[in-house]
Amino acid sequence: MGSQSISNFMSLARKALLAMSTNRWLRERATKTAFVRRSVSRFMPGEHLEDAMRAAVAQQAQGVGTIFTELGENLTRLDEAEEVTRHYLDVMDRVQAAGLRVQISVKPTQLGLDLDKELCFRNLQRLVDRAAARSNFVWIDMESSPYVDATLELFRRARAGSRFVGIALQAYLYRTEKDIEDLLPLGSAIRLVKGAYLEPATIAFPKKADVDENFYKLSCRMLRGDALQAGTLLHIATHDPVLVDRLASFIDQHLVPKSAYEYAMLYGIQRPLQEQLVRAGRPLRVLIAYGEYWFPWYMRRLAERPANIWFVVKNIIG
Repeated sequence: MGSQSISNFMSLARKALLAMSTNRWLRERATKTAFVRRSVSRFMPGEHLEDAMRAAVAQQAQGVGTIFTELGENLTRLDEAEEVTRHYLDVMDRVQAAGLRVQISVKPTQLGLDLDKELCFRNLQRLVDRAAARSNFVWIDMESSPYVDATLELFRRARAGSRFVGIALQAYLYRTEKDIEDLLPLGSAIRLVKGAYLEPATIAFPKKADVDENFYKLSCRMLRGDALQAGTLLHIATHDPVLVDRLASFIDQHLVPKSAYEYAMLYGIQRPLQEQLVRAGRPLRVLIAYGEYWFPWYMRRLAERPANIWFVVKNIIG
């Protein structure tokens, strides 16, 4: 199979996995399958906060910071949004009491964005206020493209009153370059990710190579002097060793201070690369996910390595 054929197959495989992530029937079946439950343990230490806390203790002992995210999205009841908000308020209290360097990352639809935008903002503000009181930090995660404008609005409103809040942006969207330029004057904290939702080619780069190059270009933009002078903090959220090395070279060449960036990765992925960054003295923060609603998130993680698709499908359905 030639390189172009392999690339086409990988692209189709990724799209298939992302489509599977939203299939309710498959989710209900797969979450009861022993193979899937064993496989997902690679990406998360357990379903409960206590599991995440233990993993964060181990990471901190190795010089690695942590971000917690409770899995779940597109909640359908206001009481669920209140429950999520209270959960994260408690998390910030508990990590402070434990002396852990743990931030939180929350999806707007977990706070009620689909139900009531103002309620969602009030819930977010409660979290940001608690983060300020605890010297912590709240990351607003980015969901699929229909939510981008509303999420940016939430961030701008929260950032206007506090520096303890940041936002994730997706390098595969064409619009992200402009969004970054709009946010730089605010002194924004931005976690740049590649993007993990199934988006049409009209709004997102369909080829991995183009996404990678855009990721590098956007990262460099946020590491330049004017951005740093404005107070920009960049989270370089990639597991790609080529991008990691390219950006490390840029950082060293331009004397970017460690206070201006962190590498950001996921628990259980590219552990040797994570260890390499720590040995090199690079700031690193690893996201630990937990919770019962893990199937869509798990499938999006698999989509990052779509060569696994046939093995996964065989074990889930076969």
